[in-house]
Amino acid sequence: MNKESIYGFTKDQLEEWLMENGHKKSRAAQVWDWLYRKRVTDFSEMTDVNQECIQLLKENFIIQTLQQHIKQESADGTIKFLFKLHDGHLIETVLMRHKYGSSVCVTTQVGCNIGCSFCASGLLAKSRDLSSGEIVEQIMNVQLHLDKIGQGEIVSHIVVMGIGEPFDNFVNLLNFLNVIIDHKGLAIAARRITVSTSGLADKIYEFTDTKMQVNLAISFHAPNNELRSRIMKINNAIPIEKLLKSMEYYIEKTNRRITIEYILLKDVNDHKEEATELADLLGHLKHQLYVNLIPYNPVDEHSQYQRSEQESVLAFYDTLKKRGINCKIRQEHGTDIDAACGQLRSKQMKKEKVQ
Repeated sequence: MNKESIYGFTKDQLEEWLMENGHKKSRAAQVWDWLYRKRVTDFSEMTDVNQECIQLLKENFIIQTLQQHIKQESADGTIKFLFKLHDGHLIETVLMRHKYGSSVCVTTQVGCNIGCSFCASGLLAKSRDLSSGEIVEQIMNVQLHLDKIGQGEIVSHIVVMGIGEPFDNFVNLLNFLNVIIDHKGLAIAARRITVSTSGLADKIYEFTDTKMQVNLAISFHAPNNELRSRIMKINNAIPIEKLLKSMEYYIEKTNRRITIEYILLKDVNDHKEEATELADLLGHLKHQLYVNLIPYNPVDEHSQYQRSEQESVLAFYDTLKKRGINCKIRQEHGTDIDAACGQLRSKQMKKEKVQ
């Protein structure tokens, strides 16, 4: 694909590009409105933009680069989209319905190199980063699907928790966030956006210094270096002590809470002993964070891991609560479809390889 996605431009970048190409700054506001408020999918539909500008846009940009490959719908309203990129790669995007609104989980990379031993996303190594336009387009495609239903539903929340490590695609991540936050576009409030990282401490410092009021979540999954290194190889390079320092910096500079994500794996990290150790580890930050306990979605390729028994989950939860740690058990979505992140993509790639 020679043409760049128009969604990859922030409004300021679009203004600059149009002025460099002989058009007024105000033209960008018109184009922006057509893209994000009226949500057209063809430049020709921008009826108040002059033909010279439309032709220039057509020659240099494309609006839609993703193709819907598969759509799975759950009984609870969750929809998982498998999109095909212009180069044939597949990515997942998920729409989840909550009482507080509609949330979309976006992917930032094709594959993942972090290598968490329980995760379907890392079954295939990273092929490439997604462009900021490809990340934005995931939101737009979901919103266009909702527009087609015609019930007035809008994407109100974003979680950057799909395939890949967002902070390993840092520049495109920031560009994406600036596009979707813009108050004249999708206008998704920063406080309704959460970015999840496996713990790239240096990038947590950098992210903090952007002063974006975006929520931060950290995939923790173990209370000590020995166990965390066993299930998350990233911990060998960035041990818990280094990660904690970056978390403390984020909290001090932003005065915002951090979400600690903790997937419960049967007989691995779900004992009361691990709960007590986690409470001790995080105790000094207990008023600035909460722990999200996540039921594990089994993955065929990671058969050594199983979902924790309900009794263990509740005991873990009670142990944290009694020690003053704010926590909750995450509500599950899409359990009757390929719920695990990367699972649908992995299955489809296997199927296509066999065929």
